[in-house]
Amino acid sequence: MPESTQSRAEAAIVSKALPWSTIAWFGLLVAACHLPVLVRLVRQWSTDEDMGHGFLVPVVAAYIIWQKRQEWLSIVPAPSWWGLAVVVGAALQSYLANLGAELFLARTAFVFALIGAVLFLGGWAYLRALAFPLFLLFFMVPIPAVIYNQVTLPLQFLASRLAEGVLAMMGIPVLREGNILELPSQSLSVVEACSGIRSLLSLSFLSLVYGYFFDQRAWMRVVLFAATVPIAIAANAGRVTATGLLSEIKPELAEGFFHTASGWVIFMVALAIMVVFHQAVNAILKLYHARK
Repeated sequence: MPESTQSRAEAAIVSKALPWSTIAWFGLLVAACHLPVLVRLVRQWSTDEDMGHGFLVPVVAAYIIWQKRQEWLSIVPAPSWWGLAVVVGAALQSYLANLGAELFLARTAFVFALIGAVLFLGGWAYLRALAFPLFLLFFMVPIPAVIYNQVTLPLQFLASRLAEGVLAMMGIPVLREGNILELPSQSLSVVEACSGIRSLLSLSFLSLVYGYFFDQRAWMRVVLFAATVPIAIAANAGRVTATGLLSEIKPELAEGFFHTASGWVIFMVALAIMVVFHQAVNAILKLYHARK
């Protein structure tokens, strides 16, 4: 029997051995316990532009799990009671977080509950096989407001400072006061939406997914993930600069539909820069190895 056919046959045997009914009711029980938190989370995805990628996260995680099905179906289940302890701990975390109205802890408790369920029903080997898609689920949870507020203001100042420098080099008179750019035609305020945090959150998630599908080297995935920070900052500084240029042509272009559309365009540009960066690193490495 060919090796691939044999592995599929073994996976089918293990698949039949899995306690699917137990997995189903245990999963429904976990989802039901966290349902109120999940409903509010999905509602925030639809209203918070910073979390527009939230709808994509569980879909991508589910696809990766399905893609790896031959790997995890070939693992013989070895349930661990540590998983039940994690599930109980997640329930306690959710309870205390809801008492204190701490949304971040309440939402991450659901992800920890899923991790515990996998460990409890499948064991450590299953948890290792599904570690990456489970980790991705943390990206569907908005970062805590305390951290968000601490990060956005410095990013606003940085974006406005970079935009000031570029506009000045282009010969456009500009005076910066904090996150406000004084131009001949009007004043531009670099608000939270232009700070770069929005594209940074989405770009970080997409960099991990891109690295998973297009590069098997762990160090390269780390490099791509780290590169999202300067790329997001540069892209949003470019957005502020472009807004300043457009406002000098026609002030109406600096707000409304054109301002929102520019955000999507700049994000796509940032994503393209990440892909080009990846290809450039590969080209440099190939050239380096060719000269050795």
